Amino acid sequence: MTQNKSQMDFYPTRMRRNSKIIPRTDSVVYGESFVSLSEDNAKFFEKNGYLIFENLFSENEIKSLFDELKKISLDESKKDSPQFILEETDKEVRSIFEIHKQSKMYGGLCRDRRVLDVARQLLGSQVYIHQSRVNLKPGFDGKEFYWHSDFETWHSEDGMPSMRALSCSISLTDNFEFNGPLMVIPGSHKQFVSCSGKTPKKHYQQSLKRQEVGTPDKEILEAMVREGGIVTAKGKAGSAIFFDCNIMHGSNGNITPYPRSNAFFVYNSVKNKLTDPFCGLPPRPDYIASHDFTPLEPVKNFLVSQR
Repeated sequence: MTQNKSQMDFYPTRMRRNSKIIPRTDSVVYGESFVSLSEDNAKFFEKNGYLIFENLFSENEIKSLFDELKKISLDESKKDSPQFILEETDKEVRSIFEIHKQSKMYGGLCRDRRVLDVARQLLGSQVYIHQSRVNLKPGFDGKEFYWHSDFETWHSEDGMPSMRALSCSISLTDNFEFNGPLMVIPGSHKQFVSCSGKTPKKHYQQSLKRQEVGTPDKEILEAMVREGGIVTAKGKAGSAIFFDCNIMHGSNGNITPYPRSNAFFVYNSVKNKLTDPFCGLPPRPDYIASHDFTPLEPVKNFLVSQR
C-alpha cells in the first residue's frame, strides 16, 4: 500500500529524527446544544481535553460488568485469539479487544445513554465504535502504558483523518493513585506531537504490549507538563473519564495487590471515517480499528437492555 494520497495530511508523523509540535487545526467540541452535558462541562473539555464523572454507574452495575469480565478473561479457549493481548510474561491478560463484541453486556454498555449521549454531543454527530477494549492491569504484574497521543497512532496506522474522536474509560475497579491509574496532561490536546521513527510492519503486534514508536521526545513531554501539569483519573469503581483523542496520556505499572480494570470505548464521528493509513502500510486488523461505520443506537440502560 502506498502513502495515503486521497486526503491531505495535516498531521504528518514518524517522518523525522526528532519529535515536532504541530498546532491543532481541528475543533475540540463540535456540538452546539447540550442535554447530558452542561455548557460548563463542554467548556472544561474544550480547554482541558478531559471530563471526569464520579459514580456514573451503580455498584450493582459494576458488579455485573466485573463478573462478566472475569468470566471472559478466565476462558482459556479464548486466550489464543488475537483479541487477547497478554503481558510480556505471557501469564496475565493485559487487554481484551472488541469487548463490545465479546459480550452482549459490554455491547450494551457502549450504547448506554449515560456514555453515548456525551460522546455524540461533544463530537456533534452520530458515532460508531472505532475500538473497544478492557485493560486489566493485574496486581503485581500490570505493566505501564507510556505517554502517547491515541490520535497519533490512529492517524498514522489506521487512517483516521482528523481529531473528531474521543475515548471513554469506565472504572470496573477502584482506581487508586498507586495502582496505575490513567494520567493525562491537561491542555496537551491542543498540540499535535509529530513523533520520530518509522512505523515497522505489523507494529501493533509489539506496540499493544509496549509502545516505543509513536511516543514523544522527553523534552516535549517536560514542556507539556510544565505548562499543564498532570491529572490522575483516580476514583471509585463506576467512575468514568472522557478524554480527547489527542490528549497526552499514560499510566504507571501496577506493583500493588490491587488490580486496575477499566473498559475503554473509542467513539469516532461518522463524519470522520477511516481512509488508508497515513504511514503507507496496510491497515491494522478490524478488531483494533473497525471499518464498520454503522452509527450506534442508544439504550437507556445496558442492564435493562439485556432482559
